[in-house]
This record gives sequence, C-alpha cells and structure tokens, in this order.
Amino acid sequence: MSTTAIQPKAHYEVTAPRRVAFLGLGVMGYPMAAHLALAGHRVTVYNRTPAKAQTFVQTFAHLGVDAAPTPRAAVQGAEFVFACVGNDDDLRSVVWGEAGAFAGMAPEAIFVDHTTASANVARELYAAARQRGLHFIDAPVSGGQAGAQGGVLTVMCGADPEPFERARPVIAAYARAVTRIGNSGSGQLAKMVNQIAIAGLLQGLSEAIAFGLRAGLDMPLVLDVIGKGAAQSWQLDNRGKTMVEDRFDFGFAVDWMRKDLGLVLEEARRNGSTLPVTALVDQFYADVQAMGGGRWDTSSLIRRLRR
Repeated sequence: MSTTAIQPKAHYEVTAPRRVAFLGLGVMGYPMAAHLALAGHRVTVYNRTPAKAQTFVQTFAHLGVDAAPTPRAAVQGAEFVFACVGNDDDLRSVVWGEAGAFAGMAPEAIFVDHTTASANVARELYAAARQRGLHFIDAPVSGGQAGAQGGVLTVMCGADPEPFERARPVIAAYARAVTRIGNSGSGQLAKMVNQIAIAGLLQGLSEAIAFGLRAGLDMPLVLDVIGKGAAQSWQLDNRGKTMVEDRFDFGFAVDWMRKDLGLVLEEARRNGSTLPVTALVDQFYADVQAMGGGRWDTSSLIRRLRR
C-alpha cells in the first residue's frame, strides 16, 4: 500500500495514548492501523503475511510501531485489540488457539472486530470473551478503502455500553462516526442493512444509466441534474460518472460484496425476512464474477447491461 494514499487527519480526537494491537493489514486494516499510530497510540501489528507487517513497521518506524509473529504475541499488554480480516473463519483463526489473541489478552482488555462477518460469530466470540474476563465489540465499517485511508469511516457497533465508551475515542482515530447500535451482533446486523440498501441502489443506478445511454442522452449532464433532486445519493455522486466511463478498477470489490450478501441472505433465512431484490442482485454479481470482474468495483453491475 502506498503511504501517500493515507491521508493524516487535521485533528485527531484528544485521548490518552493507548497500547493497541491491530490484526490484519489488508486494504482496510493497513490504513486503520496507520491512523491509530498517527493519533499517538503505541501500535503492534500482526499480519498473516509477515512481509506486509514489516513494510508497515518500516513505513511508520518514526511512530514507534512494532510487529509480532502471532496474534497472541501482538496483543501482549494491549488495552485494545483491533481486527479486520476476511470472514468468520479468518476471524476465528486469529482469536482461537494457543497462538490466538484470546490466549494473550489481559483481563478487561477489549477486542474490537471490524471484519464484516456473521452476527452468529459475533455473539459466539462475545460469549467466549466474557467467560475469559475480556470484552468483545462487533464493529463493521462503511466507507470503503477511501474512507479508511482518510480516517473517516462509519463504524456500527454491537457492544456492552461500558467497553464501547472506552473504545469509542480510540476508534475515532480512523472514523467520523462511531455508534453503538445495540447488544452483541447488532453491529453486524446494521452492516447487513447497509449492504442491502447499497445493492438495490446500485442496480437501480445501473439500469438508469444504461437506459439513458441507449436513449442517447448526455449522461454526465443528466447525472448532474438528477443529483440535485430526489435521486441524489452517495453512489450517484461518487460512482455515476465512472459508470458512464466504464471504469471499475477501484473501490469495493464484487467478490467482497458477494461475501457480504451471502451473510445477508443467510441471516434473512434465519429471521424470516423476504429479500427478493437483494437475492436477484446477488445473482447479478455472480454474472459479473463470471465476466472476470471479481475485483471490479461494485458499480460494475452496469457491465451486464452494456454487453
């Protein structure tokens, strides 16, 4: 990751420097960990691929960061442990076992999980943490890679009130909004609501743009106009013109969205929700994957309509 892509914030929330660990230095985790260090916290990182952790240490050596070979080693002495990995199984792999985080965390330490995972795994790890005298917060994020780089993510938390209040000012290093939604699992459920809304919105925007192009309209102009009315949205403002230009080599990948929608549809089967549009858009994303677009931005739904 280019360090120039990380945009230091003009002001970080004033809080006492904390000893923290960050597990997982992917597209999101790397800049989030960087903002913690820039905010003055003492950061130790762990990554499954050690070379990425070493790159992080070399880049931010002036901020006193360190790397560890296992999650357990990384969390030694940490008041807060943050994780941002791929899925439920990846999360369990950094938590459980002799080399896992729970084996090394001190009593009353707080584990904050930013993985977009299932509500079930959040509740499972919350219960296990409490049995060990630890705290667990499920805290998925919205805002994508750009939000992580700029330190302006939206964080939705499922947590007990007291550990949430302790963690909130630390999380604020890479967020513009940190909200407790409710008890354990609530953060993950809120993220599912977010993904349902985005999936339907992007399909509607794809159809609108494809229709306008076939009608021969000047679509950048049309988007400017309708963006000043009731059709305005973040997706229209930030993805509309790149969709017209057929550019998708950035942003939140289709593969990731399909993983998220799989969690949504599994939870819907459990709680009895009917999500016909979401299920359909999930299959449209499968079509995009079959076109070789697994790493394209989620706005690439329009590619199905322009073939």
